[in-house]
Order: sequence, then C-alpha cells, then structure tokens
Amino acid sequence: MPMRTQGMHKLFVVLLLAVLALGAEGLRTRAQTVNGGTQRTREELESLIRARAQELEKVNRELETAEGNLKTTKDQKVGLQRELNTLQASINQLQLNMRADEIASQKLNLEIDSLGYDIGDIEASMDDKRSAIAHILRELQTNDQDNLLVVFLKNKSLADAVLATQSLSNIKSQLSVDIAGLNNLHQELNDKLDSVGDKKAEVELHRQNLAARKSIVEDQKGSRQVVLDQTKNKESVYEQQLSDLKKQQDTIADEIGKIEDELRASFNVSILPTKRLGVFAWPVQMVAQGGRGIITQHFGEVSYLYRGKPHNGLDIGVPLGTPVFAVDDGVVIAVDNNDKSRWNKYQYGKYILIQHKNDIATLYAHLSQQVVVKGAEVKRGSLIGYSGATGYATGPHLHLGAYWAPSILMQSFPPAAGLVPVGVLVNPEDYL
Repeated sequence: MPMRTQGMHKLFVVLLLAVLALGAEGLRTRAQTVNGGTQRTREELESLIRARAQELEKVNRELETAEGNLKTTKDQKVGLQRELNTLQASINQLQLNMRADEIASQKLNLEIDSLGYDIGDIEASMDDKRSAIAHILRELQTNDQDNLLVVFLKNKSLADAVLATQSLSNIKSQLSVDIAGLNNLHQELNDKLDSVGDKKAEVELHRQNLAARKSIVEDQKGSRQVVLDQTKNKESVYEQQLSDLKKQQDTIADEIGKIEDELRASFNVSILPTKRLGVFAWPVQMVAQGGRGIITQHFGEVSYLYRGKPHNGLDIGVPLGTPVFAVDDGVVIAVDNNDKSRWNKYQYGKYILIQHKNDIATLYAHLSQQVVVKGAEVKRGSLIGYSGATGYATGPHLHLGAYWAPSILMQSFPPAAGLVPVGVLVNPEDYL
C-alpha cells in the first residue's frame, strides 16, 4: 500500500474510533438522566404497571358513571336543587379525576423505571458492538499494511494466500454489518430515551392537573355555599335572582351583538386567511382523540339559549377541570374575568385571548382556572387553563371563539366585570 494511502487509512481508523467513543459518551450521559436506578426487578415493575392499569380502568368506569349522573342532573327542571346537585356532581367528578391523575402518574413513573432496564440492555449491546468494531479495526489496520503481493508471498501456498485474502474481505464485510447494527442500536436507544422524555412530560401534566383540580374542588364547594347563602335555600328566591341575571346578560349580549354587526358590515372578508383544516389544533382532547370533548354548539347555530340568534363561537362540552391548550403559537393579549362574584356571573367569566401569526385571535372562555398571563408567548399545545362554567353558562364547557385580531375592541359592559373582547367574528371550525 502506498505511504499516503496507508496514512489516510490509519487516520480513518483513528477518527472512526473517536466518533464511536464520542457517540457512546453522549448517549450514556443522556441515558443517565432517565432514573437513579430502581430497586424493583423488571418483573416486579411489570406486575405493578398491570395493577395500576387495572386501577385506572376502574376509575375511568367510575368517571363514565359520574358523567352520566351529571347529564341526568342537567336534565332536571331548572331550579335551585338542580344547581346544587350539579355543583356536587361536578365535585365528585373532579375528585375522581384527581384519583386518575395520581394513578396515571404512578403508572408512568413505573414505566419510566421499566424503560431503564431496556436502556441498560441496549447500552450493553452497544458496548459489545463497539468492542467488536474496535477489534475489527485493529485487525484491518494490521492487515492493510500489506498489499496483495505481500499477502501472497507471506503464505506457503496459493490456497493459504487466497484464504488470507478472503479472510480480510470477510473482516471488512463484518465491519459493515457491525456498524449497521450499532447504528440500529443508536436509533433504538434514542427512541427509548424519547419515550422516557414523553412520559416525564405526561407526569408533569398530571401533577399540574392534580394541583389545579384540588383548587377547583375548593372553588366549587365555595360556589355551592354562595348559592345557598344568596337564595336562603329557597327555590322562589333562586328563580327570581336567576331571572334578574338573565335580563342583565341579555342586555350585555345585545350591546355586543350590535357592535359586532357594525364591524362585520364594513369588513372585507377576503383578507381573512385561507380556510384550511389543521391550521389550528383542537384546544381540548376530543372523543376521537381518546378524550371527552364533544361539540355541543357550532358557530352560527341558532338556539333558544341565544334567543334565536346565531352562536358566536364553538362550544365543546368537557368535564369541569379539563386541561385547555393553545390552538397554535401566539401571544396572550388578554387574561380577564367578567364575573363580579361566584353568583353574579356574566358573559365569558374567566377567559384568555391569544393572537396568532395569521392575525386570527382565539378566545377560550368559561374557564375555571387560567395558568398564563398577559404578554406570555405560548406554543401550539401549551397548557393555558382548565375548563369550567364561569360566566353566563349552563354547565361546564369550553367556548372557543375566533376574531380577526386587528378588529378587536376591549369594551366594558356593566354590570359585568373586566373587559369583553368584541370584533369581527371568524368561524373557528374553518381552521381546526
């Protein structure tokens, strides 16, 4: 072999060994962050995971029953007793969801520990592969110092020389196989580590959900007491106060409707972004995605709830305390509350308004909790709050509104508290 070629080959071998070493160290560092090492065996972990899965199935069945009970309660005649029963049913449902959060977190942590064993096995296989590759490279480095003529001269017979040459070819072939195998193990390890990262993110979401739902339960208990105090536990008082609230809300809705009609009349709809499904993600997990979200009122739909007027958003029925996510990247331009108290509830109640890059702003209304602040930048799928029944609402749901952002006016409509967004309405379903 010429000296230059021989030198290049040696450099290649050294570089390949260095790359293998660096890759191993990088993955090992990442793998060490998975867990601190569990004391349980793989079999014990698998048994505990199955047990938690069964517990979770049981709680989910109880949740389905609780949801059915809540629907039955809503079908009762409007009155004080229905209001009290609905609040209690929502509390029961929240407590079950809290239990589901606890079990799901335990199951996910067990799965992370179990993945630690898988990662250990892959790392051991990768170490074996690296050793085999290093051994082959050393052989090649030694053998490649001889050219073909030297190989033939060093052997006693032509058959031995051919065998030696074939052996060298086999070594090179094995090197290719081992490198491909190592690459596959690298990918498998990265997939496992990504899975661990996803599960840790889920654990964090369940932790946030649990904390939020504990707070919402206390809020619901407070609301139940306020209803009793305000009505003195009398149906007649409740009905009169509910009637007064409805008249006030109707006046607010009429004022908002008048402004929005005027804005729409002078608006050039051609400047709106092209209608295309998938521009926005769903703000809650829908039934089709394994969640509990169901569309209960479409944009523009006429209903007695709105006195025969078209609905100005998309209503999604979800249990109280359901996580709500940003439909796309954007900036939070408003976080407010239109309720004056737990009893005097108006318009959107607790809401969040986010402006997106396409100049559409999305409204998330009737929330029980808001977890972002005005001016915050959010990403598509970021947790921003939890569903509720604040504002003028007949039950827990998410009202998703959409506006042409440049047209939005933040207006005050007493007796509602805070400011209410008013602007050119857009059908959110055109972009979901």
